[in-house]
Amino acid sequence: MSSSSSLLPHAVRASFWRGGTSKGIFLTLSDLPDWLQTSLASNVQSGTAQFRRMEAFFATIMGSPDPYGRQLNGMGGGISSLSKAMVVGPSNQPDADIDYTFFQIGINDGRLDMAGNCGNLTAAVGPFALYAGLYEKIPGSESQPHAVLESECITLRMRNTNTDKIIQSDFQACRVNGHWQYLELGNCSIDGVPGTGSTITLSFLDPSGSKTGTALPTGNPIDEIEVGNHVIQASLIDVSNPGIFVDGSEIGWRANASPEELNVDQALLDKLETIRRTGAEMMGLDPNISSIPKIVLLFPTTTEDGGDLACQALSMEQAHKAVPVTLALNLGVACKMHGTIPAKLSRHLHPSNTVISHPSGTLEVGASIEYGEVHSAKLIRTARCHMDGFVNILRAEEDEVS
Repeated sequence: MSSSSSLLPHAVRASFWRGGTSKGIFLTLSDLPDWLQTSLASNVQSGTAQFRRMEAFFATIMGSPDPYGRQLNGMGGGISSLSKAMVVGPSNQPDADIDYTFFQIGINDGRLDMAGNCGNLTAAVGPFALYAGLYEKIPGSESQPHAVLESECITLRMRNTNTDKIIQSDFQACRVNGHWQYLELGNCSIDGVPGTGSTITLSFLDPSGSKTGTALPTGNPIDEIEVGNHVIQASLIDVSNPGIFVDGSEIGWRANASPEELNVDQALLDKLETIRRTGAEMMGLDPNISSIPKIVLLFPTTTEDGGDLACQALSMEQAHKAVPVTLALNLGVACKMHGTIPAKLSRHLHPSNTVISHPSGTLEVGASIEYGEVHSAKLIRTARCHMDGFVNILRAEEDEVS
């Protein structure tokens, strides 16, 4: 639907969704302005005038840049997990039903980051694609076009353009007024989100080397990183999204400390950012891109704690209140990779799954590994559509004119 159907003269069609423990704006590729569709199709490079125009578009939607850090002038929520967007469209790839691109928008500076994927928000991509009419291959709907079915299991193969990886999404759908839609209600609960919802199973297929081409970019399960006069051991692993895993006790942090306590320890945050930037260079990545790799502090658990190991993840130089899904997938696989720090700290309570404790609860990740090759990483999420309508882009269009 074009912006002319809105009462707002400068607007685009959009939906506002929660996926896992993140929220973001979802846009259909065909609803975007022609110049933006062209930019995405041409894989526009950072720093160009075309990219800056695209950056202004998404920053306006989110309410960035905001020196107050609250994004009150847009749809963002003032923290990295609430300042995100997805663009979804049909795929021309034979092994995918749809393509989607993830955008992370800087809160204070409005900078656009397209380097990696968001696993949490990926949970809502399939339901949104069905809702937006981008996927219509419903099992049994052709043979029983007029049948009244309570629900059907939908399986979508989705290509994430940020990492050029395929993610399979399995979820329940129901017929509403003759149209298939995501069945939102269910009994599945995930830590960090109140209430329950319908189960969404995400399978990240062949997830190794999302940005570097291999699970171990340096070839080592453990590397040494110099920080001042100290040498820190770290596992640099690229599965689903690149991650840097360190033993939290080695850098002097506590397993029972809260994200809020870490966020006010600027000296430690600076030290962790130094480790992250050095590790990024060792992985062959740009250290100036703050979204990847992310750094994760790991801690052993006890019988009383539950779970295989505990973690405190950082995102965009701030302690995360849960754990980013792509990092959890990475960590779950890393726990099954011989010689890595995660494998050494894990209790290995399950042969193929790993239960990860994080500040908001636990998350279970499944890993399929055969003869050292990672076939898939899998986990459960829920999603919910909060709003469907139009989002105001007036400020972005004013910036273009000026």
